[in-house]
Amino acid sequence: MPVSTVSLDAPPPPENALADLSACDLEPIRVPGAIQPHGRMLVLNAATLALEACSDNWPDDLLGASVEWLPRAALGRLVAGAPAVSLGAAHIAAHAFDVSAHRQQDHVLVEFEPALPSAGNEAPIYTLTRVFLPRLQAAASVAELTALTASEMRRLTGFGRCLIYRFDDDGHGEVLAEEREPEYDSYAGHHFPAADIPQQARELYLLNQFRLIPDANYQPVRLRPAGGAAPVATVDMSQALLRSVSPVHLEYMRNMGTLASMSVSIVVNGRLWGLISCHDHGPRFLPLSTRLACEHLGQLLALQIQSKEASRGVAERLELRQLTLEIVAHLADSDGTLQRLVTEPSLLLRVARATSAAVVLDEQVWAVGDTPPTDRVQALSQWIVGLGVQVYQSDSLARHAEGASAQAETVAGVLAVSISQVHRHLILWFRPEIVRTVTWAGNPQKPKMQEDGRIHPRHSFASWAEEIRGRSNPWSPAEVGAAGELRQALIGIVLRRAEELAEVATELGRVNKELEAFSYTVSHDLRAPMRHIAGYVDLVVDTEGRLLSERAHRYLTHVKEAAAFAGQLVDALLDFSRMGRSSLKRRSVDTAALVDGLVREIARQEPARDIVWEVEPGLPVLFADPLLLQVAVRNLLGNAVKYSRGRMPVRIAVRAVRRVEGDGLEVQDNGVGFQMKYADKLFGVFQRLHRAEEFEGTGIGLANVKRIVERHGGTVWAQGELNQGASFGFILPRAAAEALPPAANRMTE
Repeated sequence: MPVSTVSLDAPPPPENALADLSACDLEPIRVPGAIQPHGRMLVLNAATLALEACSDNWPDDLLGASVEWLPRAALGRLVAGAPAVSLGAAHIAAHAFDVSAHRQQDHVLVEFEPALPSAGNEAPIYTLTRVFLPRLQAAASVAELTALTASEMRRLTGFGRCLIYRFDDDGHGEVLAEEREPEYDSYAGHHFPAADIPQQARELYLLNQFRLIPDANYQPVRLRPAGGAAPVATVDMSQALLRSVSPVHLEYMRNMGTLASMSVSIVVNGRLWGLISCHDHGPRFLPLSTRLACEHLGQLLALQIQSKEASRGVAERLELRQLTLEIVAHLADSDGTLQRLVTEPSLLLRVARATSAAVVLDEQVWAVGDTPPTDRVQALSQWIVGLGVQVYQSDSLARHAEGASAQAETVAGVLAVSISQVHRHLILWFRPEIVRTVTWAGNPQKPKMQEDGRIHPRHSFASWAEEIRGRSNPWSPAEVGAAGELRQALIGIVLRRAEELAEVATELGRVNKELEAFSYTVSHDLRAPMRHIAGYVDLVVDTEGRLLSERAHRYLTHVKEAAAFAGQLVDALLDFSRMGRSSLKRRSVDTAALVDGLVREIARQEPARDIVWEVEPGLPVLFADPLLLQVAVRNLLGNAVKYSRGRMPVRIAVRAVRRVEGDGLEVQDNGVGFQMKYADKLFGVFQRLHRAEEFEGTGIGLANVKRIVERHGGTVWAQGELNQGASFGFILPRAAAEALPPAANRMTE
């Protein structure tokens, strides 16, 4: 058996194979202008029921008698596009016919087929309903259904081989069941390529669900006009049982060793699910009663398949919905943030039956299982967001996303939901590549256009194995639906949390305003008493100093220092209150010039200090209130100088920070540092990590920095190590016109 390996990055099929498929789709199979010779046809005008055309195999005397026989009242009641209606048996000039008719838009087509004698007292359809249907209903699976149907269909028809196959999403047919005589080749488990059945032929299988070709060697019988009527090429024969089929298909049958064939469409939920296909080495004609039973059997099978698929789908959806509810309950008991999904990885993976998953929140990624590298997950999430879909799924990602083929062995399939229309918030589930070996009935890639320029089907149907790579197990509709339901639930949780936070923010805003007003009033009213205390101490020392003991002088000195420090605290508290009350006047600020001026100011204030300044060139231009930004940067630089006291030399670095969310500065020193477990206290009001005796200050400088940065919509951070120095930084959003992500952050391959 020849074996071929095909990946999704392989070159396309040969041009002549594509040309063949395209030509088949253009073939006039709906208006062939001819019928099969085992029957006869009359074409009537739909409005007048006058004869417009007839098949060329009518004897003149029989033609006239047949036209006279027509039940015109019944023909006048036909509905355009409806299935053919039986007109019963007709005995005309010693000929017996089974007659049926149907109406197209402009014509009524009446078909006459030889009536064969009955094979017994009981019509096949009754036996089928009474005996076989209960067996079909008792079948536990689709495999059992198709096996029973293949056996019954061969018994009904007497054909040498009966196949039942279904179509996959790409249109390829997979043989599920087979019944055959020993001398017939077996196609059990084989696949037939989609190109074997052109798209327009598939549409006809939906429209006309039964087709019989009694003899593949037949010579078509053309339609001839009657009395100069409209050309017969306009007659649509889509629903005609006698319609002549494509010469390419007849050649296909003969190459397969089949002279007679019958097919019954399996239509499930309005789509062509598959076919029942019967073959015989010799010509074979079926009586009308048997054909009706075969068509009925196809419908029974379709109903049972639909029932089985619906039951399986309901059970699967219920199972996945239960998992979705567990995930929602887990999030509802937490803070509701999406990264909480990865704290219950088994639930997250089971809800989509995936092997790995990732939660993406803008630039952050939390992964579960064997996912691609973070940069690939980010690039893939950016690409999916660009599609503008709520739910995306693919079992062959390399076909669609550029660069995905490099990850094919780890990830071949992805299911993703987008949670936000504003931010890049996604959940992605991944499945690995599943390498499959498909056995085709003949080489599906073999060119079909030959030197004579005609379309020819393939000659060989020998088993041909192909290795399929780059695909995962497909995502079922229930899994895709569960992902969509989880998305809706998560949006609901996020919206509820947003409403709760909005209420909290409103209340906090009110409380903050009250606290700011209170702190402003208190700090303003405390300034005078602090000055009075210091003034009275000076007055006592000046007037009564000679009478006071050394201990009294010492006490009064402590009182004055305490009053002065309290005054500093009051002034700092007043400044902190003003930070939240003053309006922002933003404009572009040259931070290089700002830092340079502050460095020179500190140098004048600390002339005895040995400070080495390392200011990075090209500091960013920030969009901020210049006065408030100066306060924030002065505090950061002042802190670095203060807490580096005792170092020889003092080293202070000022660096630029540029990120997707904005630009900023970072100040690093080689001072006393701090333990990171206390980092969350640094930006609080009056929070100190060092004793006041060691380092002066009010403990409110960093709180001012945080308030200023956050009022600008930015963020602050601190990093340090005890006795190894510290770094403090902030980022501010860019101006609206500048807030575009740099090219380096876009998806690139």
